[in-house]
Amino acid sequence: MGNRAGERHTGPKCIAILGPLESGKTTLFEALLARTGAGTQAGNHGEAREHAMSVEATFATTSFMGESMTFVDCPGSVEFAQEAEPVLAAADVAVVVTEADDKKLPALQLILRRLDELGMPRMLFLNKIDKSAASVRDTLKLLQPASGNPLLLRQIPLRKDGIVVGSIDLALERAYIYREHAESEIAAIPDDEKAREIEARFSMLETLADHDDNLMEQLLEEIEPPRDAVFDDLTADLREGAVTPVLIGAAEKGNGVLRLLKAIRHDAPDVTATRRRLGVEGGDLMLQVTKTIHTGHGGKISVARVLCGNVADGMELPSAGRVSGLYRLMGREQTKLPSAGEGETIALGKLDGANTGDTLSAGKTAAAQLVRLEPPQPVFAMALNPRDRKDEVKLSTALQKLIQEDPSLIMEQNQDTGETVLSGQGEMHLRVARERLEDKYQIAVETRPPMIPYRETIRKAVTQRGRHKKQSGGHGQFGDVVLEIRPLPRGSGFEFTETITGGVVPKQYIPSVETGVRDALKGGPLGFPVVDIAVNLSDGSYHSVDSSDMAFQLAARLAMREALAAASPVLLEPVLKVQVDTPSEATARVTAILSQRRGQILGFDTRTDWPGWDMVEAMLPEAEIGNLIIELRSATAGAATYRATFDHMAELTGRLADEVLNGRGKAA
Repeated sequence: MGNRAGERHTGPKCIAILGPLESGKTTLFEALLARTGAGTQAGNHGEAREHAMSVEATFATTSFMGESMTFVDCPGSVEFAQEAEPVLAAADVAVVVTEADDKKLPALQLILRRLDELGMPRMLFLNKIDKSAASVRDTLKLLQPASGNPLLLRQIPLRKDGIVVGSIDLALERAYIYREHAESEIAAIPDDEKAREIEARFSMLETLADHDDNLMEQLLEEIEPPRDAVFDDLTADLREGAVTPVLIGAAEKGNGVLRLLKAIRHDAPDVTATRRRLGVEGGDLMLQVTKTIHTGHGGKISVARVLCGNVADGMELPSAGRVSGLYRLMGREQTKLPSAGEGETIALGKLDGANTGDTLSAGKTAAAQLVRLEPPQPVFAMALNPRDRKDEVKLSTALQKLIQEDPSLIMEQNQDTGETVLSGQGEMHLRVARERLEDKYQIAVETRPPMIPYRETIRKAVTQRGRHKKQSGGHGQFGDVVLEIRPLPRGSGFEFTETITGGVVPKQYIPSVETGVRDALKGGPLGFPVVDIAVNLSDGSYHSVDSSDMAFQLAARLAMREALAAASPVLLEPVLKVQVDTPSEATARVTAILSQRRGQILGFDTRTDWPGWDMVEAMLPEAEIGNLIIELRSATAGAATYRATFDHMAELTGRLADEVLNGRGKAA
């Protein structure tokens, strides 16, 4: 394989910062900005502080040693994980922040698996090293199962009296003594640490030698490899996704931040490699939209990465509109720009036709889309309506803007219940959406759990006559029908037939009879739509003058009302097929949760593509799924999720049916 010295990347870089919830991601983001002289705060983190977590991707462009870098703080909670997807589509490298905590492993695995799927280079920043009593080697053994490629330790902690006071860089063979919120002091490696450093460095070189034959020969012959060659290998292996370099530090104190910045500057690829990953050739202007923001004063802003070419204020972009304002971002603060070149991450004003995830160009035709953002299936829902009815149109507009900003929110007008239902990735996800409606758009809303679409059916066959007769001067009204109703197998729906003989009900009135029957099925004796029923028109009579379409509709409705009440009506509830993805260690807890919710466990199996994970299948009444995700995540350190699809309707009797019929269970 030989020496693999790669091209030097000097263009503007885009770095996504990811990590499990409460790993110190935002703290590192702010420490990186502070170390580059950009200040400690990137605009407005008000929502993040209020909820003690990031709830949206935050962009900040700064420079380090003369090179432009845009850092993107992506939320750590699985409820807001979708915010990272459009960012990762255009970023050059990911810095994954974690700590020595086995409870964070499932969430870390979700992140690293996604980066594997995207073929995205990444570094691991082992945070809170000052609070960890575990050895770094043991920590890497703990974390390695979460990573699809080897975790490559680039630094080891320097301890004094059991306390971490600095780090030893294995590539530079140099010690650094930490100074709080200041550049570390370079020092010689202490004599009592040299043996540990030599062993750790050799382990690093062995991993690098897996991809470099020259280095392998040098190690076998006990020749010290040139330092430049080691750095070339570190750079090449990161960019090729062969390893995940691991750096250590304590973001809260600013320790290890400068070494991370230097590693990003030297090793991380820039937009040239990202274009290759996306299958894009250089040339004409191409932009990838990574976020949509609706501001109170400036209207819609589209945050985008310039993959190639140059974009200027006032430029026309097909299908998206004319750029009205071009900005560099520092959180929600904006600096106006006349133009931007390839690699830069910028905000474009008032592109009404641009959506998050879109690929934009300046050609006469719209660009082919590079990525397809698939919102995850929602796992939590709420019905909502404005407190003041005059805000209904305003609410609809505001919801559309929220969904543009966050495509993982889904709005549905439920035809069965007449409710506006907003669905998303969890309780906090929807709570933030509601707060934005009230704070940002000044719309007071009421929320409640969505109604369950119960149905009813019958258990026995009944024959019933229905006669509508009314005389009030002039033409009267007359319709007379005999209907035979019987239950159908579950899932059959509705069937209408007629066996009229002798024209006792003229053919022109038969469609009116069916219309009357269908009207009656909209609400049965239990108060819910009636399903799985067959109705046959077998007899009746008419009047040559007084019969009409309306008279036969009314006669059919009368017959159905009495027939349904006499046919042993029974309540039906929707049952969903649920697939839960869970870490294997929590499978027993997950099956217990499902069983306690009247779930029928169908089985579980290991996920061959996800080591250490299981998939549990169950049938679960829809009435039991409302806050299921809260319990599942509580039992799995926030990692579990589920997919649910309607499967069948099932009879509901006894106390639970009584609660529904009394109105207590309709919004279970």
